This record gives sequence, structure tokens and C-alpha cells, in this order.
Amino acid sequence: MDEQIKSFLSFLYPDEHEKIFQEIKALLEKWKTEKPVSYSWVDQNDVLMISYGDSLRREGERPLKVLKEFMNEEFRDTINLVHILPMFPFSSDDGFSVIDFREVDPELGDWEDIKSLGTNYDLMFDAVLNHASCKSRYFQGFLAGEESYRDFFTASDPNADYSTVIRSRTHPLLTPFETAEGTKHIWTTFSADQIDLNYRNPKVLLEMLDILLYYASRGARFIRFDAVGYVWKETGSTCIHLPQAHAIVKLMRSVIQSFAPGCSIITETNVPHKDNISYFGNGHDEAAMVYQFPLPPLVLYSFLKGNAGQLSDWAASLEPTSCDTAYFNFLASHDGIGLRPVEDILSPEEREFMVKEVLSRGGETNFRVLKDGSQVPYEMNISYVDAIAADAKDDTERAAKFMASQCILLSMMGMPAIYVHSLLGSRGDRNGYISSGIKRRINRKKLDARETLAELRQEGTLRNLVSREFKRLITLRRTLPAFHPNSPQKVLRLSQEIFALLRGEGAQQVLVLVNVSSREVTVEPDFKGRDLLAQDSADSVSRNGKITLKPWQYRWIKKE
Repeated sequence: MDEQIKSFLSFLYPDEHEKIFQEIKALLEKWKTEKPVSYSWVDQNDVLMISYGDSLRREGERPLKVLKEFMNEEFRDTINLVHILPMFPFSSDDGFSVIDFREVDPELGDWEDIKSLGTNYDLMFDAVLNHASCKSRYFQGFLAGEESYRDFFTASDPNADYSTVIRSRTHPLLTPFETAEGTKHIWTTFSADQIDLNYRNPKVLLEMLDILLYYASRGARFIRFDAVGYVWKETGSTCIHLPQAHAIVKLMRSVIQSFAPGCSIITETNVPHKDNISYFGNGHDEAAMVYQFPLPPLVLYSFLKGNAGQLSDWAASLEPTSCDTAYFNFLASHDGIGLRPVEDILSPEEREFMVKEVLSRGGETNFRVLKDGSQVPYEMNISYVDAIAADAKDDTERAAKFMASQCILLSMMGMPAIYVHSLLGSRGDRNGYISSGIKRRINRKKLDARETLAELRQEGTLRNLVSREFKRLITLRRTLPAFHPNSPQKVLRLSQEIFALLRGEGAQQVLVLVNVSSREVTVEPDFKGRDLLAQDSADSVSRNGKITLKPWQYRWIKKE
């Protein structure tokens, strides 16, 4: 491990690598008295829920305590992993502009609440590696000219050529600030309140390594590296996915693994698939998981068109991961449904069709700037329930259609992650967007825990129908080795309306069939088995080998 760390440091800091290596050794020595939990690799039992610390609230109570009690009451036997989105004091972007990386936001609770949640659920924390809030002590010290923070951020010439830089937003790349040394234009990739850290300064690297080790000591089984592709800036380059960015991820993995071997890195890079999976490295030396960003827009496109062809083509192209890596599968998150990941899969016309449909269903669109200054849709902001099934005639049909999409999520190779508002069957919150002007808040509503629990338990409500079916599917999924994240996957072409997968090997094989269309479809796979999802004998697999699926019906057929 030491030699790996030294090699990354030699590449990043050729003139100081030995000194920095000794400082990293001192960091590890500082943390050696801590005893992090040892975690094993993921399997079919692992299903994660994504939530803000205050997605569920009860007046007068700490939201993190409420979250634990709500999960224990309703999903203790369904979900075993919880991803708490940035839970630190922040100044904007609903948590992603961090003021203090080591403290829990007192509005949510404290580290004891995190520890308590961790007694029942394995945890995933966010590491916002690319930037810090303008109100952070780092940036305030930088503005004041303090020596410790003199090079913590990147000052650049506003008149230089930045046309090669890949942009993910529409605002200016550089923001002017008044400092003790006069006006400086500082690199701000995401907003004027999110100041990019300067990893050319090894003090930044050492500070963030110390924070990561702190998270591991606090019980993180997974650490999500937010926007990590942007961490290194190079004049004349795209400033994303540079070799130095990959070297930093590999270095951080090596250091974390030296301290907490069971703590895994998940990289969040909302970009085309080829760039995204590059963060697997050689399958053993970089991220343990990468977000499967093409999955949300491709599943949505399939249901909008009633045609699984594009999804099947993409899924068939996926290469198996190594025994040390897996895809992090999701359909909805705190952000929108990204369009960049399918720029090389769907045509401009197909993407435009999706955008128009989302707008017609109560959604919105965020944009990014191209090199020529023009703007293109970057993500679609809508609840995934509405994206898939806003056009349904009633909640029963809406739940059936929505859960067909979720069956795909639970069936793909990789580990499934379910956003809290999907798990609870939430519709979009346009009032949240209108009152704040923030489009992403359409899918970030803060829920009253008591009211939500009552809806979950009221027979026939959308929340009841969705949550009950999630419980049924996940409980069954855990009994099937075919759904291990690394289990083999083969895409079958049976009908354009049917998304078909063969998961697993030998006697453990499961055939997955999902009808993405509004019409009844009959297929004839060369596979004999028993439908594990059939709710009555009349809905069993036909003996003549033909299988009929009603609109939006899904089946898991276990090999006989």
C-alpha cells in the first residue's frame, strides 16, 4: 500500500512527494487508535435508501432521530443501507456548499444521532471534495490572506481562454472576490458560493484525507465522492477527468483502505458512460462503485415510448465488473434526471422528446453552457413517479406503472439505491420550486413524518401501494443469489415492448421480464420456470412456453 501511495504522490507532486508521504503516514498514525467497523463486500441483501437528514420531520424533534424512528417503524426489514446527503452546516445548494466538513448541522442533530442511526443501518456519507462554501474557515482565511490558506483556492486571469473547459452550469466560471491582496478571480465551477479547492496545494489534499479518515472512523461503510471529476485544473484542458483527478481518487482509496479496509468509495460523475466507468480504474485500484447515470433517463425513455430497445441495447453493452467493483444503480435522486449521460446513446431529437414530455408532466429543465456559448438541457427536474406515470388514470395504475420501472432497478447487475421520495411514492412538489426558484426542489420536499406514515398505512393510497410493493420485491430479492451485484447478466431480445434479462447461473438463474408498454404482450423465451411474483394461479407462466404480460407487468421467473 505504501508503494501505491508513493507512486500517486510522485505523479501529483514530483518535488514534494517524500515529505507529503511522511505527512500521510503521520495522519494514519493519528487515526490508528480508532477502530472502524470492518465491512464485507456487497451482496443481494444490500439495498440503499438515499435521503436528506431532514426529508422526514416532526415538530420539535431532531430530524435525524425522526429518520431513524421512521425507518425502523416502516422499513427495518426492507432497507439495510442509508445514504445521508450532506449533513453538515451549509450556506446554499441544499447542503452541497459545506461550511464545516467535520460537524453535523445542528438543525439535523449531532454525531450521536448518526451513531444511533448506524446501529440499525450501514451508512453512506458525502465527501464534497471539489469545493467549499464561501463562508467556510478555509475561504475566509484565504480572503484575509492567512498563510495557512493562501493557496487553498485557485485564482485565475479573467481574460484567459477557457473555451476548452467543460461546463455543467450557465453562470461564469470565475467569480471576483475582494481579498487582503486586492481583487482576485476565483474558480467556481458550480456557483459563486461553492469555491473550488486547489489540489495543487498538498495542504488541501492532506486536509481532505484527514476528513475522509474522520468519516471512516464515524462509521461510514461508503463514502460518496461528489463531483470528483472536476478536482484538478489544467490550463488548456477540459478540467474534468484529468489523469490527476483519477490519481487523487486512487490515492484517497489507498489511504482509506490502510485505515478502514471495509470502507468503500463511490464516485459521482454525471457524465457520458465511458467517462463515468473510467473511475473503476483497473477494477481494483480506484472506485468500488460508480453511479449508473444512463439508467434513469433510459428507463424513463422506454416507458415514454413503450419501447425498451434503447435500454436493451445499452444494457447489453455493459461489461461485467470485477469482484471488487459494482455499478451503483439508481433511478431517482436529490438531483434531476441527467441528460449528459445519454448524449452518446440517444439522439438530440430523442432527448428533446423526453424533455417535452417531462415539461408536460409538471417538470422543469436545467441547462448547461457549450463551448460556443449556447445552452442545452442538462437535467430534467421532476419526481420519478410523475416522470413515469403522471399520465395514469388513477393511483392503482400509477403505482403499477411506476413499480415496473423500479423492478428494472432491482433487477440490474449492481447494487440498487432508492431515493426516499421513490420509496414513499411521492408526487412532485411544484410549490417548493415556485417558492424558492430552485428547480431541483420539485423532488426534495420535506415531509411530515406523521402524515406520511398515516398515508403509507391507508389502504389504496399511492404511498401505500408503492411502499408495499417495494417491500414485497426487496424481501424476495434477498432470497435470490441471481441478484448478487456481481452476478452474470444477459440481455434477451424477445419483443420491443419487453425489457428482458437473464441473471445468475445454473439452477439459480432468474429470468426478468418487464413490459414497458400500455398493451398486452406475449413472448416465448427458451426458459422454463416458476413466476415468483405471480399473485395467483391464473397469473402463472403458460405451460406451452408462451408468457403473456399485461401492461406494465413484471415477472421474476426462477429456473426449474
